[in-house]
Amino acid sequence: GGKPWVFYGPTLPAYPDEAERWMHEQFLAAGVAVAGVDVGEAYGSPKAFPFFEALHRRMVADGYAEKPVLLGRSRGGLWASSWALAHPDRVAGIAGIYPVYDFTTYPGLAKAAPAYALTEAELEAREEELNPIRRAADLARAKIPVFIIHGTDDTVVPLAANSAKLEEIYKAEGAGDLIEVVKIKGQGHNFWTGFFQCRELVDFVITRAPGRK
Repeated sequence: GGKPWVFYGPTLPAYPDEAERWMHEQFLAAGVAVAGVDVGEAYGSPKAFPFFEALHRRMVADGYAEKPVLLGRSRGGLWASSWALAHPDRVAGIAGIYPVYDFTTYPGLAKAAPAYALTEAELEAREEELNPIRRAADLARAKIPVFIIHGTDDTVVPLAANSAKLEEIYKAEGAGDLIEVVKIKGQGHNFWTGFFQCRELVDFVITRAPGRK
């Protein structure tokens, strides 16, 4: 039970932005709240978890569901996947708009390392433990449903190493029916309205968010 909500990331000074207005308005019109917390450029680092946990506690205390749908846009995919791995029992589903799941592709080890309070070499050595895509089989085993929209020509967050890799992992775990990756031919990492006005993504979130009347 509890009122349905979306846990959104990255919640930063610039995000969510005007591009996402239509999508968020669809959620609100369906009675699904949207919440997030600005933890800075955390890139999926566990340093963000106390803040995510505090937000989750506050939402539940205010009558919202224990299990939100996690929606990660671009680097928001790193926090969505890392949080889901830490708390699979608190996730109703994962949605993504050209999301990052492999921090070696974006922002790269050198840029991600400070967020983890590690050197580049240390982060590389601990990839199996800290890089979400390396542990993504756990998401499939937890039977967490996923819906993603991602462009085939994305050079910032390559489809193959991120969303398509997650899909491959789900299929290898026998959970292929739980993931849908819509691959948009010819689109990159941009503001194409189809990414942000995707009815299927909106419907996935609204349907998966628990407690919906």
